[in-house]
Amino acid sequence: MSKAHKSFEHEGDIDIAIIGAGIAGMYMLYRARELGLKAQVYEQGDEVGGTWYRNRYPGLRCDVESMDYSYSFSEELQQEWKWSERFSTQGEILRYLKYVAEKFDLRRDINFNTRIVSAHYNDENGLWRIKKENGETVTSLYYVMATGCLSVPKEPNINGIDDFKGNIYYTTDWPKEPVDFSGKRVAVIGNGSSGIQVIPILAEQAQHLMVFQRTPSFSLPAYNGPIDPDYAQVLKDNYTEHRRFAREDSIGGIPFVSYDKSAFDVSPAERWRVYNELYQRGAPFAFQSAFNDLLTSEDANHTAADFIADKIRRKVNDPDVAEMLIPHGQYVATRRLCMDTGYYETFNRDNVTLTSLKHTPIERIVPEGIQTLDQLHEFDCIVFATGYDAVTGALLRVDIRGKEGLSLAEKWEDGPRSNMGIMVADFPNMFTITGPGSPSVLSNMFVSIENHVDWIANCIKYLGEHGNTHIASSKEGEADWVAHANEVVSNTLFPKTNSWYMGANVPGKPRVFLAYIGGVNNYRKICDQVANSGYPGFVIH
Repeated sequence: MSKAHKSFEHEGDIDIAIIGAGIAGMYMLYRARELGLKAQVYEQGDEVGGTWYRNRYPGLRCDVESMDYSYSFSEELQQEWKWSERFSTQGEILRYLKYVAEKFDLRRDINFNTRIVSAHYNDENGLWRIKKENGETVTSLYYVMATGCLSVPKEPNINGIDDFKGNIYYTTDWPKEPVDFSGKRVAVIGNGSSGIQVIPILAEQAQHLMVFQRTPSFSLPAYNGPIDPDYAQVLKDNYTEHRRFAREDSIGGIPFVSYDKSAFDVSPAERWRVYNELYQRGAPFAFQSAFNDLLTSEDANHTAADFIADKIRRKVNDPDVAEMLIPHGQYVATRRLCMDTGYYETFNRDNVTLTSLKHTPIERIVPEGIQTLDQLHEFDCIVFATGYDAVTGALLRVDIRGKEGLSLAEKWEDGPRSNMGIMVADFPNMFTITGPGSPSVLSNMFVSIENHVDWIANCIKYLGEHGNTHIASSKEGEADWVAHANEVVSNTLFPKTNSWYMGANVPGKPRVFLAYIGGVNNYRKICDQVANSGYPGFVIH
């Protein structure tokens, strides 16, 4: 029996089970300890870091600036850690997360190499029974899914993969040891964020690189480089206000003052100047917020698309290749707006070829390489940069069952439903950090994660102070949030785009917008209002 707090007494083994030891799981553990809870983290890998541990392909960087993409809960941590580059590599981010784990002694409560296969709520005792892959079970009062939004790879839907006699690599599961592609004939399938980052690196090594593109992406140059020490110190001296602005006043969790005007409130010359200024800064989140109607007006969005298309044409020498790389008919930022280092220039290399899968689709993988509609291409290596089953993939990978045995997969058969992306009706005491229906992938994940973890921790504290142990979203609260989120996104261009934001990249996945488009600032106000008003839309006992 746990006795961390008198009102938390129960027959469970632990007070709170946290699934995942990434950014969210580590901070949730930290806050749970502050509450005096007996907490355990279960991580299927052998190290902390989550997405930044599992993903290690060449060229991988974060598209949020390092000094923003970091924890804000510890002033000491903020001041002592020094970032080397404006946009950090995977390796540096992982070193940072390992440092955090050591600094706050988190590893002693993390169970590594432990995959959770099921979590069932017991209606009689109000506990979650959590089963590990090895058959062992643990019971817990609270159950937190901190499994990340981009953690379950999407399986390539191509026949014959097992027939290939060469080496196959996945950007979502890259080997720990470096791979040498020198002198190799290499194929890359996929042109999303991971493809755009890995292609320039592979092109420098390979004898020949062929890029198989189905859908081109809009991408902006990173203009990355070392962080100026003077700039870093100024920011550290003003971190308190900087972080407050990110949490409370920004749309995406990144301090940036957008132009609160329509793209048509200014002259074409001024509009071009604004785009160019943001383009030269290497700031995808800022660029998509350049004008207040870029994501709601087709005409306004076309002005941004035309600007980026012009940049692509200027960078790519072959006009036909340039047109293939331009996302004709797409809206800027309704698919992820990527960030690159020399991506478009890579197609000027003599050893790089671009082929369109819309014109010559892949029929199957064969032992020698890739058979397209018109010919056989022979390769030594194939790299799949085909992305993730985003946001819901990790949640549905576990057999989660709530009240009366209702499975989460059954409840979400027609698409995910939640209250603020944090709780799901009929699943008491289960919390989803950056779950579907929250800003999550449309924001700086550190800001959104800290917001959710703090909300969950304060919620549990509230329960204890009021002699309660259980909370669940009401059906009405969930329905109201889903209706609100749908109404907000219906006024944008997102539903008109086939993207992983809509679940369109996974065959059979319901077409539902997976995030909340209302902005980090507005979302946080709603979360705070709910907590400060005694949790309307939730049932407490």
